[in-house]
Parts: sequence; C-alpha cells; structure tokens
Amino acid sequence: MLVIVKSPPETPDGERGVKLARDMAADVVLMQNGIYFAQKERLGGFCGRAYILDEDMRLRGLKDEGLEKGIKKLNHDELIDLIAEEDKVVGMF
Repeated sequence: MLVIVKSPPETPDGERGVKLARDMAADVVLMQNGIYFAQKERLGGFCGRAYILDEDMRLRGLKDEGLEKGIKKLNHDELIDLIAEEDKVVGMF
C-alpha cells in the first residue's frame, strides 16, 4: 500500500496521512508541503519506505543533508510508475 501526503507536519491532514502509513505498515510519498516530514526526526518511528518528490524538495529549498536517512527521491515519471505498481494507493492527505 502507498499513502500520498501533501499536507505539512503539524496539520491534521498531514499527521493523519503519516499515521495511516505507519499503522498500515505502508510506504509513503511526500509531496508539496508534505515534504517537510522528510526532515530529520519528523517521521518518528516510521518503518516503511519513504519517498520524496525531488522537484518539490528543490522548490522549497530543502537540502539532502537536512533529510532523514533512507528517503528515496523521485521525479514525476518515477512517481507514476510507483503508483501503477502498487495494489492500493491512498491519498492525498
């Protein structure tokens, strides 16, 4: 399962999306303002795979060294491929 989160941390929608991914042991895609969850210490105990949209990261000025380890960057084409490969996709929070 894949959960797509576009809302920033400390918002009900953003927190709900990450909690759903954590509870369901799903992977999460962080896009738009949801990319701020990729900053160090923001995903707290998340055990699935986390992806971030590279373009959104660049547009918001986030640098690689500020990100949690293990987060994989995607471009839009890779995101479409990832969504197509998944059985279930839930979002956007």
